[in-house]
Amino acid sequence: MPHIHEKIDFGADVYIVNGDAVLLRFHDKYNEWFAPGGHVELNEDPEETAIREVKEETGLDVVLVGARSHEWNDGDREVLVPRFINRHPVSETHEHVVFMYFGTSSTRKLSPGLHEKEVAMRWFTRDELADPKYAVRERLQHYARTALDELASLKNPG
Repeated sequence: MPHIHEKIDFGADVYIVNGDAVLLRFHDKYNEWFAPGGHVELNEDPEETAIREVKEETGLDVVLVGARSHEWNDGDREVLVPRFINRHPVSETHEHVVFMYFGTSSTRKLSPGLHEKEVAMRWFTRDELADPKYAVRERLQHYARTALDELASLKNPG
């Protein structure tokens, strides 16, 4: 989806863990690795965006991990609390605020949606995240390693 505001947009990314690996996709526009995710659309909250974007980009049915502050019986819904929130410039005139979730998948079999560009996706182990040949940005390594650490106790082998 195109940007919905000229100054700042909101996005949602998911660090998906399966077994001892986390999924990253290579972003062709920025020429670097990111977690699957994308822009929050006008009719969505960040949690809904995270689930939709992962499905569109990877074909995976992700289960987001985290807590809600409370459950209500009046029609209101608490949105899952993201693990990290980051604000960063995209250009001199535009910024993104990204809600970063952790999630799990029961499979490593990827099947990107029909409208997705041909892009590289890879399940990274902890050691591969730091391998210079992949040039994964330090901040993303931190997020991915934290996801691996926190979700290591969940059993979901590929």
